[in-house]
Amino acid sequence: MLNFIANIFGYLLNFLYNLLNNYGLAIIIFSIIIKILLLPLTIKQQKTMKKTEKMQTELKSLQFKYKNDPEKLNKEMMDLYKRENMSPFSGCLSSIVQLILILAVFYLVRSPLTFMKKVDTNVINDYTSKLEQRTNYPEVQIIKEFGSSDEAISLNMNFLGLDLSSVPSANLKDFKTLIIPLLYVISSIISVRLTMNLQTKKASKEEIQTENKEETEMDMLQSTNKSMSYMMPIMAFSISLVAPLGLALYWLMSNILMIIERLFLDRIFKKEEEA
Repeated sequence: MLNFIANIFGYLLNFLYNLLNNYGLAIIIFSIIIKILLLPLTIKQQKTMKKTEKMQTELKSLQFKYKNDPEKLNKEMMDLYKRENMSPFSGCLSSIVQLILILAVFYLVRSPLTFMKKVDTNVINDYTSKLEQRTNYPEVQIIKEFGSSDEAISLNMNFLGLDLSSVPSANLKDFKTLIIPLLYVISSIISVRLTMNLQTKKASKEEIQTENKEETEMDMLQSTNKSMSYMMPIMAFSISLVAPLGLALYWLMSNILMIIERLFLDRIFKKEEEA
């Protein structure tokens, strides 16, 4: 399934590349289009999460009331979901679809010759055997080493003076290769901070409403958020160091678009709640 979707996305990315004649610009526009396509699913998922959050108080009350009667608890919980016109798995389908599409795009950007240029597998295998060094991204390396001599596998990967086929860990002497990874880390930090702030506001609001004076979930949330604020940027930087800059550019754009989307949707939902 991932290969099938990546193949379809490949036609779109190839169309954009032929239009712009630049792989970097094509990836940026492609990322925006994919985010727009996923927007209805994201909105549906966010609405489901908002509705689920509002039901948490009732769910906790039922769990406390029927903690010694699992059968009755399950019945009451199902009745609650029916009254609210919700399913316990409402958000799962949207999440699964989004994950499949995101992985398909990763396949596409990782293997542009297969999914974008539609180069024959035998040709790719032949070039792979000629590579000077083994890599996790052979098709990108093929473009870097042989693209200038073969039009069929050629892609213009020069973007703002950066070679998007370069892997930062293999070119540490060239500081320019660290620009996209560093921007990716910054966007990851902003994304994590934004998520932390939104979660903290929600937890604080619930704590005030329930007037809970004991140790609350807020402490656990803050501890988890603190760990994430350190771990996520470190992971982002480590991964981007060993990936071609073209792939890192896609991740960077996805992060930027996700931040914009999250701020926009949060403002929209807040207005709806106030209304």
